[in-house]
Amino acid sequence: MTRRPIGYYVHHHGAGHAARASAIADHAEGRITLIGTNIAGRTGVHPYLDLPDDRLAPGFDGRDGTTERPAALHYAPLDHEGIRHRVAAITHWIAENRPALMIVDVSCEIAMLARLASVATVCVRLGGRRDDVPHLEAFRAATALIAPFAEALDDPATPDWVRRKTFYAPGLVQRSNAAGVDPASVLVVGGRGGAAIDGAAWARAARATPDRTWRIIGDSTPLPDAPPNLEVLGWVDDAAARIACAGIVVGSAGDGVVGAVLAARRPFVCLPEDRPFDEQRSKARQLAATGAALVCEDARTADWPSLLALVERRDSAAQAALDDPDGAARLAAHVLALADGERG
Repeated sequence: MTRRPIGYYVHHHGAGHAARASAIADHAEGRITLIGTNIAGRTGVHPYLDLPDDRLAPGFDGRDGTTERPAALHYAPLDHEGIRHRVAAITHWIAENRPALMIVDVSCEIAMLARLASVATVCVRLGGRRDDVPHLEAFRAATALIAPFAEALDDPATPDWVRRKTFYAPGLVQRSNAAGVDPASVLVVGGRGGAAIDGAAWARAARATPDRTWRIIGDSTPLPDAPPNLEVLGWVDDAAARIACAGIVVGSAGDGVVGAVLAARRPFVCLPEDRPFDEQRSKARQLAATGAALVCEDARTADWPSLLALVERRDSAAQAALDDPDGAARLAAHVLALADGERG
């Protein structure tokens, strides 16, 4: 029996969506096709469908500019040529390949499009309060839901029926075998999709802790007068290894950063960023409640000597409870079972 393919829609904002997709596809027997914007050459051995970039329209700002739209949609611009080409590319792929499932990470509109094209959907759920009509209707229309985090990190207000439909899959991150931790080092991690790290704040933090070595990876604002114990490395290819070797990690509450820190069991100071649906602040509250991180609301005013001393006394058992080293393989098996068990 020929097993039908699975489509995986990869949202272009931030790096976490693509990382999750690749982690799952690595264990899915070559059946997943990655579908996204500007992904040609970035999917390794996995097949892909590169979509036209709808952000190229003049004056694009991520808003649809309409005074009225269907309640089940977040983004439905009128007379947008880029959207028309994206919809045509996706539905053409569906018609030609007859996928058993479409995993959507993330877009309420793509989830509804796939369902309208008679394809069962599996929606990835991000954190925060996603109880608005578009999210709930996309969840209701889905065959199953995926949360790329442990259930203990879910927002307390998440409806029970959504939780029951959700497969919780922490651990969808790159893991490092790097040996040796530099206990005096502090690694500041900036993710894609957010604001640049405030270099001046980290310069002040480094000056306040001269016995520690600070390093910044990711985007950072300029540092014309950096202290000698602060190094700005920019974007790196070995972020997982650097996290594993750091004495303490400071970073946002994005799924990628949180997952990598939990996998490495490193002391974590969480700096939640403002995101729609209270995504990062909700995750930060749950991390603090479980004892897996200390939360700092403002790096500019933090008492860094005290904060770092406090966080490095934390027990890593709380982090281990929120991680699953086999998360990607377990989730891939779940997805394949959904694809084959219900549609043959």
